[in-house]
Amino acid sequence: MTASAFDQYAALTAAVPHEIVTHSLVKDIVVPGAGGTAGARIALVTLDNGFDHSKPTTLGPSTLVELGRTLETLRDRAAAGEIDAVAVTGKPYFLVAGADLTTVKQLKDPAHGAMMARLGHEAYDLLADLGVPTFAFINGVALGGGLEIALACTYRTVSAGANGIGLPEAFIGLVPGWGGVYRLPRLIGPEAALKVMIGNPLSNNRTIAGPEAFGLGVADALFEPADFLEQSLAWAGEVLAGNTAVERPHAVDPATDPAVAQRWDAAAKAARALVAAKSGDAAPAPSKVLDVFEAGKLATQKESAELEVGALTELMQSPQFRDTVYAFLDLVQRRAKRPAGAPDAKLARPVTKVGVVGAGLMASQLALLFARQLKVPVVMTDVDDARVGKGVGYVHAEVDKLLAKGRLSPDAATRTKALVTGSVSKEAFADADFVIEAVFEELAVKKQVFAEVEAVVSPECILATNTSSLSVTAMAEDLQHPERVVGFHFFNPVAVMPLIEIVRAPKTEDAVLATAFALARSLKKTAVLVKDAAAFVVNRVLLRLMGEVTAAFDEGTPAEVADASLKPMGLPMSPFTLAAMVGLPVAQHVSESLHAAFGERFHVSANQQALIDAGIKGLWAPTEDGGHEIPASTLARLHFGSSPSTSEQVLVQCHDALAQEIGLLLEEGVVAGPEDVDLCMILGAGWPMHLGGITPYLDRVGASERVNGRKFHAEG
Repeated sequence: MTASAFDQYAALTAAVPHEIVTHSLVKDIVVPGAGGTAGARIALVTLDNGFDHSKPTTLGPSTLVELGRTLETLRDRAAAGEIDAVAVTGKPYFLVAGADLTTVKQLKDPAHGAMMARLGHEAYDLLADLGVPTFAFINGVALGGGLEIALACTYRTVSAGANGIGLPEAFIGLVPGWGGVYRLPRLIGPEAALKVMIGNPLSNNRTIAGPEAFGLGVADALFEPADFLEQSLAWAGEVLAGNTAVERPHAVDPATDPAVAQRWDAAAKAARALVAAKSGDAAPAPSKVLDVFEAGKLATQKESAELEVGALTELMQSPQFRDTVYAFLDLVQRRAKRPAGAPDAKLARPVTKVGVVGAGLMASQLALLFARQLKVPVVMTDVDDARVGKGVGYVHAEVDKLLAKGRLSPDAATRTKALVTGSVSKEAFADADFVIEAVFEELAVKKQVFAEVEAVVSPECILATNTSSLSVTAMAEDLQHPERVVGFHFFNPVAVMPLIEIVRAPKTEDAVLATAFALARSLKKTAVLVKDAAAFVVNRVLLRLMGEVTAAFDEGTPAEVADASLKPMGLPMSPFTLAAMVGLPVAQHVSESLHAAFGERFHVSANQQALIDAGIKGLWAPTEDGGHEIPASTLARLHFGSSPSTSEQVLVQCHDALAQEIGLLLEEGVVAGPEDVDLCMILGAGWPMHLGGITPYLDRVGASERVNGRKFHAEG
């Protein structure tokens, strides 16, 4: 038996014996030539793990070794003149979903981590230099190493129905370690490449779809999903025959073009500023991506590969990567799909029409989401025609923006607009199956709304509230059917934030809950079941945190010290910036609700009320040099104590407050366990992945034991 270059990885594959292997299945195909002439002989490699689409294909050591050995055989066949090209595609809906993180996290020996990094390059380098042209047919999800397979090929096609394309490594604590940092910017330009490698991962791990990938230049051709493989093979045949010329207007080479080298530097500088703004440089992975990107500007592909291997090996052994794997794999990928306490999904009722009470910004966002995702009629109501018209107009304008960006087809845009209508009468809800209110956060107002809606809807219609802090039980107590009421709390902006807190009141029926969970899945949101307690999880934890910082400021801590005290945590934004974004009146209202419910633990700031009374929207005002300051006129309205703290003291106070509040929240049974608190904070508040969840973080910094006498999570 001929020795293989991949024999050297036997120790690596032995270290993870339970990997679900994605096999490389080869089929020879002859693409007919023009006029009945002999066509091109293409060896089609299909990557398939033998499971349906519920179990994505991934890349572990045995998978990469099998792929490498398959490509070695195809290289020999190409040299013998048996084939004219090699193409790689995947099972339905997937090219490959990236590295197998379950496997990667088992590689505790740094030597094994380095082997894993080199193994990918060894396999992918064969695709890049096989002796015949190679094609990637991106038929579905292509993430991380999956997209890097495609980038290593000579040519690429993509399906118009493909979703989930990107290089998300910066989000999960790694770098694109198998050629992505080198190949992508040279293919589509440094600016677009850093959007894919930095901007998108740091924006809730956004990915791109097939049409956008084609528009960026990631793929050379775009085909419809119905006959994607047939069209791709035919196109490959035309390319091989010389009948189709592939043009890449976005391709660049910084080693030969000084102007491109300048663009490279400028793009890296802008990306570093984005990283600093998004995470305060607290997470190591995004900066590592940029280190490799900058160091590889004038490097060869082999030289860049060494940089990638070094960075990948280092990051795989970092505590931040292990924490990210817990947050991403154990929580966002696994627990989110099996929500604790959710009723049997078979109890869910069909929803064929949705009502939205209100036509303000939040209500309009909800209407757009329901129409786009459920594709059912959505009717909005408000007190007068002007408000209704404004709400429906907002939806139509947002649809037009999506159309302009290529994220909706003209037909889909027309259909979505037609689904959303408005009325000043709640009689429009008579045939609705699900009605959600998004009106002013005042209990009496919401109770009146529900009473009016209940008078016109069917007995089976579910009534949902988008309240952020009020009692769902109190809202339902005067209704004829309180069992139909459920909390369905979204986060702003609705289209972006992936969490819904589903609130169960004491009388809420299982069928109502099951329908709420089914709706959340249809809306492509993650739902967590929470008990009806003031502010539920995310706002309760966030407001306790913000209250500690505000209290330190009110007691005399300088604003710049108080606001920067949480910087070591790498939160998406500082407390005072967050308060201004949420809106000071909203933050104050929720603080007052929590103070009423839980007492002195929740600080209600007289200074914040003074800003609200004066119509001031935030503490900070921008300066001409791009910084910020508190205007003298604002300071004159405020009053301070004489007990300032250092930033370190504020940080410890915040740690202890968070540990106390989460401990109490768990004692009250608001959620099933600390994992649900972690999931809520990651998806609803942008808690950084690299911290691994808020409760493990509080364990690590000692706050859990200091305050509660024990950790949230057992060792090991």
